[in-house]
Amino acid sequence: MVKIKPFAGIRPPKELAAEVSSRPYDVLNSKEAKAEAGEKSLLHIIKPEIDFDPIADEHAPEVYKKAVENFAKWRANNWLVQDGEEYYYIYAQTMNGRTQYGLAMCCNYEDYWNGKIKKHELTRVEKEEDRMKHVELQQANLEPVFFAYPDNDEINKIVADWVKNHAADYDFTAAPEGFGHHFWVIRDKKINDRITEIFADIPALYVADGHHRTAAAARVGKKCEEHNPNHTGNEEYCYFLAVTFPASQLKIIDYNRVVKDLNGMTPAEFLKVLGDNFEVEAIGETYTPKKLHNFSLYMDGQWYSLTAKPGTYNDNDPIEVLDVTVLSNRVLDELLDIKDLRTSNRIDFVGGIRGLGELKKRVDSGEMAAAFALYPVSMQQLIDIADTGNIMPPKTTWFEPKLRSGVVIHTFE
Repeated sequence: MVKIKPFAGIRPPKELAAEVSSRPYDVLNSKEAKAEAGEKSLLHIIKPEIDFDPIADEHAPEVYKKAVENFAKWRANNWLVQDGEEYYYIYAQTMNGRTQYGLAMCCNYEDYWNGKIKKHELTRVEKEEDRMKHVELQQANLEPVFFAYPDNDEINKIVADWVKNHAADYDFTAAPEGFGHHFWVIRDKKINDRITEIFADIPALYVADGHHRTAAAARVGKKCEEHNPNHTGNEEYCYFLAVTFPASQLKIIDYNRVVKDLNGMTPAEFLKVLGDNFEVEAIGETYTPKKLHNFSLYMDGQWYSLTAKPGTYNDNDPIEVLDVTVLSNRVLDELLDIKDLRTSNRIDFVGGIRGLGELKKRVDSGEMAAAFALYPVSMQQLIDIADTGNIMPPKTTWFEPKLRSGVVIHTFE
């Protein structure tokens, strides 16, 4: 059972919400962030290297210092203002006419260490430590992590009733994606107390997006505990910011692969060896995978449908059932000799939000030799993997829309 709490959020005034909030730090490179950041954008705080000319090394001491200075400036200028009481917040997102409703809350770092906050990806220590520095220096969680929880009818009703009966505190469409972001403050202590009680009976939370930020926040909490001889477990540093969504409302989109070469084979030779494990069919137009174990291949100006033959996958195993596993084992490793997706420079990954046109473009340009589109992983597959303590292969899930950073911030100063 998980432990959560409301918090006194730091957030922009209503009229500045769209201007202050930004895309997450890891969606943009430094050059893109510099071009996108307006005067009041949170990008100046979460990617402060953009305030240097030329753009500085993001890990330089002066860059971390600049982040602290900018956070203080934003608060001094009242571009970010702290609420006077602790609340839960409803944060909803609309993409392609579909809206998902999450709760912004504080989650407990002990739940990460005891396995009640379940993960499905490996993390890299250097990325954890970078995020730790930002959290420690700011004494705040500037960007929320993205969690899922098992659906609960009472929570769904609380959220639906509040949204129906109250005007949104924020309601804006964010550039450049054009997704809607909607935000309500739950200003009712009885409802907030009930939310805490309900979550005390929810068995687990699932990290959807933000594994490094989750690990960093949990490590900061543990470090604060170790340095506080009077630690009680109720300190604000024991909690970190998350937006949690009912699992049924979330949709994972495809995360595709492009490869630089065919391991010495011609396109015709590659198609022939693919036939050992796949039914290969040439398609006259852009082809999107239709179901699990069906793939798209674009190569040499032609789209193909690849359907994995029985025996190339195991639908009774949470990892072997994944199409990323099938592609890695039967194509990338076996045929192309790409052994390690984390380190190989012969492969790249393309989020499905860019569309299949991006795959075609990268092959037609000559940059890549072939592209593979995959059928998206389901939330149930993610939950099955997390519940069994397994880890997904790299670059398996892509969630959209992304949470905006700066809509609400948690501080433990």
